[in-house]
Formats: sequence, structure tokens, C-alpha cells
Amino acid sequence: MSTRKQSADEVDRRRVLKGAGLAVGAAAVTAASAAKDAVAAPVEDKPQHNGYRESEHVRTYYKLARF
Repeated sequence: MSTRKQSADEVDRRRVLKGAGLAVGAAAVTAASAAKDAVAAPVEDKPQHNGYRESEHVRTYYKLARF
């Protein structure tokens, strides 16, 4: 009895493990691709301000805030 027939359970178990391995590999490739796309996306620049600007409403505030 050196050769032994594989039962249906053993064959099914191997198919499940192979499928799980392929699924993990596919998930890793998808995650790497998504990370690459996220890095390549342009970042919107915030409008640059040239510092403090004293406008009319700021002058009004200062005038009303004085004692």
C-alpha cells in the first residue's frame, strides 16, 4: 500500500488553499497599485497670502475695540 488515493476532502482543501494564496496575492497587487495612484495624484495648492492685510472691516474693529 505504498500508493494511496487522495480523498475528495484533501483535494478540496488544497484547492481552497491555492485559491486563498491567489486572493492574497491579488489583494497585495491591488493595494500597491492604489498606493501608487494616491501618490501620483496632484495636490491642490492653497492660495498664497502675502501676509497681514489691513482692510476696512479690520480698521473698524480696531476703532471699536479701543477704550
